[in-house]
Amino acid sequence: MSSLTSVQLDVIERPAPGALPRPHTPSLQHPVTLTLPSSDGLIARLLAEQQQLTAVEQFARDHETRDQAAREHGANGAPAQARYYEKLLPAAPPGEGQQYAFEVDLDCCSGCKACVTACHSLNGLDEGETWRDVGLLIGGTASNPVMQHVTTACHHCLEPACLSACPVDAYEKDPITGIVKHLDDQCFGCQYCTLACPYDVPKYHAGKGIVRKCDLCSDRLADGEAPACVQACPHEAIAIKVVDTRQVIEDAETDLFLPAAPDPQRTLPTTHFKTSRVFPRNTLPADYHAINPQHPHWPLIVMLVLTQLSVGAFVVGMVLESMLDSSLLEAFRPLHATGALGFGLLALGASTLHLGRPQYAFRAVIGLRHSWLSREILAFGLFAGVACLFAVVCWTTTADGWFPVLGWVVAGTGLLGIFCSAMVYVVTGREFWSFGLTMAKFLLTASVLGIASTWLSILGLGLFVDSPAAQRLSEQAGGTLVQALVVAATIKLTIEASLFRHLLSRRQSPPKRAARLLAGPLSGSTFARFGCGLLGGIVMPLFLWNGLAAEESRGLFLLISGGMIFAACLAGELLERYQFFAACAAPRMPGGV
Repeated sequence: MSSLTSVQLDVIERPAPGALPRPHTPSLQHPVTLTLPSSDGLIARLLAEQQQLTAVEQFARDHETRDQAAREHGANGAPAQARYYEKLLPAAPPGEGQQYAFEVDLDCCSGCKACVTACHSLNGLDEGETWRDVGLLIGGTASNPVMQHVTTACHHCLEPACLSACPVDAYEKDPITGIVKHLDDQCFGCQYCTLACPYDVPKYHAGKGIVRKCDLCSDRLADGEAPACVQACPHEAIAIKVVDTRQVIEDAETDLFLPAAPDPQRTLPTTHFKTSRVFPRNTLPADYHAINPQHPHWPLIVMLVLTQLSVGAFVVGMVLESMLDSSLLEAFRPLHATGALGFGLLALGASTLHLGRPQYAFRAVIGLRHSWLSREILAFGLFAGVACLFAVVCWTTTADGWFPVLGWVVAGTGLLGIFCSAMVYVVTGREFWSFGLTMAKFLLTASVLGIASTWLSILGLGLFVDSPAAQRLSEQAGGTLVQALVVAATIKLTIEASLFRHLLSRRQSPPKRAARLLAGPLSGSTFARFGCGLLGGIVMPLFLWNGLAAEESRGLFLLISGGMIFAACLAGELLERYQFFAACAAPRMPGGV
């Protein structure tokens, strides 16, 4: 005969259809004992499990008291749901040496994305725009796999890279709460912070022309209410805590942030990810091995290449001034200076196309004390002004004493601008944009294009100006310029090709990611870049200088060929700069499958 099992159930009264819900109180629950037959206790266990409410069910049941809470609100002035959300906030605000921070309990995060939806709804974000994301970590073995969802947003770092990079001071860190806020009215949409932040937090809004980001729902915190993502999480996996800044610095030393996440030493993020489990050593983001081209920023590509062309042309011109007789350069100076200046002004004009709100470009020097972008803009502004003066002097006077001093001032300010351009990307900490590699690329671009444009100017002068000086200039400078062009192009192509050695490495390092991108999704641009570089920088210059052109058509033939060489070199450098942005795969927070 089967045994009997007694099970106690909590019976909850429900309002009749159409009736207003009544506040839930313990008095409405009536314990009822049922005696059920059971041979092995299975039914008892199932019935017992049904009495264990999930976090979602508990959350819904608690909110049945909304009418009672609303009445209480009139009595004591507390928010309607205060007693449910008080536990989501720290007991006291931050004190000296403290700040607010997110705490994520990875053991509770289920990846439901309720936090993403709440953030999206509260802030009125557009479709596809998110300030909080949910990623995935995977690892373990086939017999014991590990899968961990991770919810991330702005980490409100102690040393935020977005703040130090911004050229218009559109970021501020609250001295009391530590919250890093973005000032939308101040932003002019340069998007530099999106490159500087290692966690992909600031998001550019093309429609508004500005960057936006999470501010920890600071207005809600000020009213004693938790951020939307914290309130929406059905498992309470996200909380707001008060952290000691000294402890954050000490924790960053151990580099225990998240597997394969950016080094916390760079910005000292305050978010704390806690778990009772120990991740396997092979735990990695689900998208760790994915390679996707990055946004190329075409206005920046044009600006960088043309500013370096302009600076290179002025520097090569000044080198010729020191090598050749000044009388040979009288007709060459105005033409060359005007052409170099034209490319420089075109570059500065192209740079404004990268701004979401170009009407506020005058704000760019506000961050001069801390932003390399502000310094770059100031340096090239000085360069353009001095270059204009130099071009005017070249057309209006023949006093030789002016040219060396003023010309080298132009070259010096231009080289300072190139240095600032390189530092704009070096300070982001991306390995593909290291100081040595970036400076070498930028200076060699200036050399290749500066030499090619100078040679083109000399060939054009020799064809259209029938003077012995112009012919002698072409004869004396041509050989040196061709040799220098071949050397510079060879060095640059060799440096770029050396990246592919990382394909042999087992480690999925940032250089290997870049090499995989260049050999995979970007293979078409890679083939075109090396083709243009070889043709314009090595093959055609050597071919022409071997005297293969007929004597009677040598002048026109050299001019056309010089133009083709310049066009090929320019196209090659534009493609290289495109890869400079598109192939820069930086470490980031865990993403999806």
